[in-house]
Amino acid sequence: MPIDLRTRLGHVELPNPVLTASGCAGSGRELAQYFDVAKIGAVVTKSVMLAPRAGRPTPRMAETPSGMLNSIGLQGPGIDAFLQRDLPWLLSRGARAVVSIAGGTVGEFAELAARLSDASGVTAVEVNISCPNVEHRGQVFACDPDASAEVIEAVRGRLRYDVPVFAKLSPDVTDIVTIARACVEAGADGLSLINTLLGMAIDTVTMRPVLAGVTGGLSGPAIRPVAVRCIWQVREALPDVPIIGMGGIRTGRDALEFILAGAAMVSIGTTIFHDPSACVRILRELEEELASRGIERLTDVIGLAHEPHPAPGRRLSGSSL
Repeated sequence: MPIDLRTRLGHVELPNPVLTASGCAGSGRELAQYFDVAKIGAVVTKSVMLAPRAGRPTPRMAETPSGMLNSIGLQGPGIDAFLQRDLPWLLSRGARAVVSIAGGTVGEFAELAARLSDASGVTAVEVNISCPNVEHRGQVFACDPDASAEVIEAVRGRLRYDVPVFAKLSPDVTDIVTIARACVEAGADGLSLINTLLGMAIDTVTMRPVLAGVTGGLSGPAIRPVAVRCIWQVREALPDVPIIGMGGIRTGRDALEFILAGAAMVSIGTTIFHDPSACVRILRELEEELASRGIERLTDVIGLAHEPHPAPGRRLSGSSL
């Protein structure tokens, strides 16, 4: 019997829980030569800003043990080009589009939300609040609950009510639950956990930082335990809030771990760089993992690790969960 992989992105139903991670697949064109982008739950676009942006100087990327550092600087063509070229292409392929937005001020986030509110075919908006707030000495929005809430409230106020808003949070905080709760109270329909961790590498030959931007975002398997911990904590505190989990997922078993921790969906990122078809492979592997455990519905295992252990000898199945 086929596994029911349906899940919900806020009030929007998705056919399965596998998404791309923002920044790792552009707006989907690069992946379309490897698989049908309509087959996965949704394509999460690279973060879109109001104006075109050149990004940071090179080198921008560096391999690390079990991970990767990147310091791209949100390079992109801006919202006008996205609405004229990228979004129509995604819709023409039958893909569901989750649009990631980024800004340096609350006003920029609000304007982006207004522009997307006028566009058709936006499945949801992921608000990348892990960006420096240029109005407050470059502090990252997601490191302050009040600043995070201000951005989410502004986006929610300018976006159509039928478009879910997900806040993308940074793990570089003392208490991620405080930030998560502030975002939900400000109007977020869900949360994306986690963004990259701040890291750095030094070249021992040149004796200088490897990245031109000095520091960068660490992603890949090295951060997976951190992501699982963050998802677990937020699910414990906010059990009714849908979570998109991400951070070092390479296999269907990794995806299952995130779902057991409380994620209703998972985003695939760094592994795409060496396996462009990773999204559909992980989707297939996740289905196999569920089938091997006698589980009939994905929704039966979302957050299951938080429940008391079953009695010895009890077999998990879709009908008994």
